[in-house]
Amino acid sequence: MAETKKLISAIVPCYNEEEAIPFFYDEVTRVAAQMTEVDFEFIFIDDGSSDGTLAVLRGYAQKDKRVRYVSFSRNFGKESAMYAGLEAAKGDYVAIMDADLQDPPSLLPEMLGYLENDGYDSVSTRRRTRKGEPPIRSLFAHIFYGIINKISKVKMTPGARDFSLMKRKVVDAILSMPEYNRFTKGIFNWVGFKVKWLSYDNIQRVAGKTKWSFWKLFKYSIECIVAFSTAPLALASFFGFLFCFAALVGIIVIVVRHFVGAAAAFGWASTLCIVLFVGGVQLFCTGILGTYLSKTYLETKSRPLYIAAETEKDLEEKEQAK
Repeated sequence: MAETKKLISAIVPCYNEEEAIPFFYDEVTRVAAQMTEVDFEFIFIDDGSSDGTLAVLRGYAQKDKRVRYVSFSRNFGKESAMYAGLEAAKGDYVAIMDADLQDPPSLLPEMLGYLENDGYDSVSTRRRTRKGEPPIRSLFAHIFYGIINKISKVKMTPGARDFSLMKRKVVDAILSMPEYNRFTKGIFNWVGFKVKWLSYDNIQRVAGKTKWSFWKLFKYSIECIVAFSTAPLALASFFGFLFCFAALVGIIVIVVRHFVGAAAAFGWASTLCIVLFVGGVQLFCTGILGTYLSKTYLETKSRPLYIAAETEKDLEEKEQAK
C-alpha cells in the first residue's frame, strides 16, 4: 500500500490583487511541481476586493482542484484573512504567503526541510534589509521594534514577515486564540514552539500597489502595542505620580517664598503653559485608557472575525446545478 503524501496548505490573503495573482499562481505551481514528496492545496482569501480578484480565483478553482478560496462579504483586513485561511486549511503543514511574490515560493522546499529534518515546528521569515522601502517608513519601523521589544514580554523580530510554514500543532495553537483584536506576528511568537528564522533580501511587488499606507501601518503598530503590552497604562500612572510630586514641590516653594517675603505669583503666562501642559497629559492618559477600553469592548461583543460570502464549494454547486 502506497504511503499517503503529506499535504501543504498555502494560504494567500488577497485584497485587490487581480494583477498579481496570475504571476503568483504560475510561480507557486512551478515550485509545487518540484516538491513531489508532498501534495498542495492553495487557499486564496478574497478580503472583499473591489477589482476582478474573485473572478480570477473562480477561474483557477474551475481548472485546478487544488485551488480553494473564501470570499469575504466585505473587507475585514489581512488579520481576519489569515485566520480564515488557517481555519480552512487541511494540511499537515500550513504556509502563509502574500500574492505579490514578496514572499518567494522558491523558499518552500528549504522551509519544509527544516521542519522534516531539523526538528523545527515552524519556519518564519525576515528581511535582511529594507532596501527599496521609503526611508521614513524604515525609520519608524526601527523605532516601533525598539519600543515594543522594551515594553512587551513577547519579543518581535525586526523585519519579520507573515510568510511562514508551520506544523499542524502550531496552527491549532494559533486557532485556539480567536481574539478579535489580532496581531499575528505577536501571536506566532506568543504560542512559542521551536522556530527557525530564515532571512532573505527584500523583494519588490511583482504587480499592483501596496495596500499598506503609513497611517494603516501606524494603526497596526498601536494594535500590537495594546495587544501585547500594558506598559502604556503604567505610563499613565507614572504621569499621575510625577505631577503629584511636582505639585507638592510647588506648594513647598510657594510657602517658602511667602515666609521670605518674595512675590507669590510668577505671572499668568507661565501658569497658562503649566495648565495647558498638565491638561494635555491628562487627555493623553485618558486616550490610553480609552484605547484599552475600546479593545475590551470589541472583544466582549464576540463578533465573528469575518463573514464568508462565497467559497469554491458554492461554485461547484452552481456548476452541478447547470
